[in-house]
Amino acid sequence: MTARIRRALVTGASAGIGAAIARELAARGVEVVLVARRSERLRELAEELATTTEVLVADLADPTGRDLVARRLASVDRPVDLLVNNAGLGVYGALASQDPDRIRALVEVNVAAVVELTRAALPGLLARERGGIINVGSTAGYLPGPYSAVYGATKAFVRSFTEAVYEEVRATPVHVLLLSPGVTRTEFQDVAGVPEGVFPPALTGTVDQVARAALDAFAAGRPVCVPAAADRVVAYGAQILPSALTRRVRASVMRRYVA
Repeated sequence: MTARIRRALVTGASAGIGAAIARELAARGVEVVLVARRSERLRELAEELATTTEVLVADLADPTGRDLVARRLASVDRPVDLLVNNAGLGVYGALASQDPDRIRALVEVNVAAVVELTRAALPGLLARERGGIINVGSTAGYLPGPYSAVYGATKAFVRSFTEAVYEEVRATPVHVLLLSPGVTRTEFQDVAGVPEGVFPPALTGTVDQVARAALDAFAAGRPVCVPAAADRVVAYGAQILPSALTRRVRASVMRRYVA
């Protein structure tokens, strides 16, 4: 399926999983539209990539930024065949102590942007009968997340939303994939305020592993990709164990680091 992808748009492309997916797409001969807030990083990545690139600076926490990207997705002059909704924010700690503005931005980026950009991309994809969408969720979306309550809830939304849209277009040539990585070594944890030592290094994946797994799963037409075996165990276990157990275990682990 990726053989028919000529041009992809990747949000949150300035670092982490987004940058790795952009590099992997370029390595597969796909033109990439790079979207993020940090223009300097985007231009550095654009110079690095071997294929044609386009830089689009936009803050997805701002409706104006989302509108800018939505218009690019709807363009018929240089159509986008693959949308990768990767941009995301995190907030860790007790909800009562979190910054309301940070929470608001998190919901705008993790939820509103995913919905609005998916909606903007779909009509053109369906009309052209090709391509698709990868929405980046998280294994955090499979279980309640005390001390990351809002983040986990947004990823649960992404999971439900993406699987539903996958089913809506399943009978068409357009494919929608939910990518749910576990903990991945990026700067995301530092920005989100994740305490040091919460996640063991042995259970932490790399951005390159996630990027390759995502594009391979998309090419294979799979509805969901949880890249690492250990994370698949977590995702499966969270669906069969009672939430009273999973939320208490999670809270007992996190409480030691954030209290």
